[in-house]
Amino acid sequence: MKNDELSASAERAVKWSVFTTMARFGLQLGSQIALARLLGPDVYGVYGIGMTVLTFVAFLSGASFSWNLMLLPKVTDEDIRLSFTWQMLIGVACAVAMWLAAPWIASFFSDPRVAGMVQLLAIASALTAASATATCLLQRELDFRSLGLIQIGSYAIGYLGVGVVLALRGYGATSLGVAAVVQAAVVLVATCAVRRHPVRPLLRHAGSDTLSTGRIVFFTNVVNWCLNNLDRVVIGRVLNTHSVGVYNLAYNVASIPNTLLVGAVQPTLLSTGAKLQDDHGRLGEGWSRAVAAVLVIATPMAVAAALLSHDLVAFVYGPAWGDAGWVLAALFLCVPAWASWGMSTPVLWNAQRKSSECLLQLPVLAVAAGLWFWAAHEGVRYVAAASVLVMFTRAAVMVVAVLRRLHLRWTGVGVALLRGGSLALLCGAGVLLGQHLAGSDAAPLARLLAGAVVGTAPAPFVLILAPQWLGRDALAVLSRMLPFLSKPTSPLAAAAVPGAS
Repeated sequence: MKNDELSASAERAVKWSVFTTMARFGLQLGSQIALARLLGPDVYGVYGIGMTVLTFVAFLSGASFSWNLMLLPKVTDEDIRLSFTWQMLIGVACAVAMWLAAPWIASFFSDPRVAGMVQLLAIASALTAASATATCLLQRELDFRSLGLIQIGSYAIGYLGVGVVLALRGYGATSLGVAAVVQAAVVLVATCAVRRHPVRPLLRHAGSDTLSTGRIVFFTNVVNWCLNNLDRVVIGRVLNTHSVGVYNLAYNVASIPNTLLVGAVQPTLLSTGAKLQDDHGRLGEGWSRAVAAVLVIATPMAVAAALLSHDLVAFVYGPAWGDAGWVLAALFLCVPAWASWGMSTPVLWNAQRKSSECLLQLPVLAVAAGLWFWAAHEGVRYVAAASVLVMFTRAAVMVVAVLRRLHLRWTGVGVALLRGGSLALLCGAGVLLGQHLAGSDAAPLARLLAGAVVGTAPAPFVLILAPQWLGRDALAVLSRMLPFLSKPTSPLAAAAVPGAS
């Protein structure tokens, strides 16, 4: 594929991915609010423990052996058959192990309800493994239109069409487990219908590094799962399901902006980067622009969201979830670090550093495990604070690794961080002013609206009066996502010309 064609395909893919990801997480937020209000923190905590186990199994079996299909310059039917065969072998084995271990897991967390939840999610795990090959092929082909629409439809059917209905009828935590199974089943049927592929078993294929890549992905996923979920395991073991529910809700909400950013861009970076493995210059240019834009745009959003968290939880989820406000505020601050880490991963993989992600994070994991265990004895807020420190450390390690591998200067990242930090101070001050004007005794909705309106008020003034403050990379990204800003008469377009600061 020619450079212009590749760039055009990647841009279309990002736009579709952004659109469908935003729609999917709009559905996710709506269903989470409904289910959280219907079920409460304790029941939601049972689901959170089950999802922690499912995430672990999904990391082991989900796409370990299909990921290689996105990294290969060319893919043959033998590559697909080999990936699918090993994907199914590992996926079914992990699902069976998850089912059999359910009683022990319930005993570990001292809650018998966990057993049934884990067994339901074991079924979802096997279905997810079966759809991994078709999903990776759609990502490789940059068909994010089909993939995004499938994700939207499956979530709507699973959680809104089934989960909420069962919750209303009093099925409790079971409603969430059944919703996960239905969603995974819809994804499997739809992806295999849209992207058919050979399924005849193949255990060996001369010249293929699928098994080698699969092993690396496997161990990398184990490390990532530990860093992403060990905090909840420790909470469930040391504290209780109520604390798990509070933390899990806050984590899910705080991760939505990160998934919007990384979920929309990371697969495109991975698939496009596979075609640029020998062109580190273009690979580094794409990564630098993406990370700079994230730091400038996401940092003020994260700070504003953190300051609004208490009022958001009080208004949306109700008084039963009051403890989640502080945790949500802390985790919102992680959004820029989350996104920077997520965008660095595919670049290292395409820069012939497949093992770096795993090896670089092992020391972080060793320290994080002890830190979380100590923090859990002090309370859920301490665990959230520890998670913030861990996430920023992970991001710093990965960003430095990319800078060194691609021989890039750190000044670009540093300048973007300063730009984002200055905007964060401006937006944060606006949020605090709006809340102050509303008054401490005002209803949560009034404080939320006042803080949001005053906090975001500086944005149009920056775009109109001082767009160069955002920097060229952030301006370029904004103009591509919002086409009207790229018109010749737009001050944003004028500031994004070569040579702009």
